[in-house]
Amino acid sequence: MKILLHICCGPCAIFPVLDLRAQGHDVTGFFCNPNIHPYQEYLLRRESTEEMSRQMDLPLLLEESYFPEAYFREVAFREEERCRFCYFLRLRETAALAKEKGFDGFTTTLLVSPWQNLELIHQVGEQVCRELGVSFLFYDWRSGYREGRRRAREMGLYSQKYCGCLFSERERFQKVKKNG
Repeated sequence: MKILLHICCGPCAIFPVLDLRAQGHDVTGFFCNPNIHPYQEYLLRRESTEEMSRQMDLPLLLEESYFPEAYFREVAFREEERCRFCYFLRLRETAALAKEKGFDGFTTTLLVSPWQNLELIHQVGEQVCRELGVSFLFYDWRSGYREGRRRAREMGLYSQKYCGCLFSERERFQKVKKNG
């Protein structure tokens, strides 16, 4: 299959790319992450993804605009639903591009992280699949998380310390402060 892989960051893409290729799929990456905060963090993750794609010879499409306003508009006064909106925004953009460019299906590197809600990602992916008519491929890649991180260090890739949104950044620092 010709697969469009939503990429949240370079390190998280390594294992899914290897696995999809091992299954015989033709993989193209897509970096689209308008929820990443602050902008400097967004740029670091984008550069890391570009470097990973060079080292792994992975075709990469980039969402050229940075539009965190779309995420903030969706989440305002519904912060407890922020992950659902984050997943929906990114997976919908990926599915729309997959449909436009003639891909057989799409998936996401979010499925490799032990910190993400796989059940919710699956629900949102299926919702987008029904809405746009593009197959969503669900994988539980969490067993490859450590391997991907190890390879990312070997490749010299930047690895972030929080999920990406303003809320997760705040929680990261609050947790550090609480733990001293």
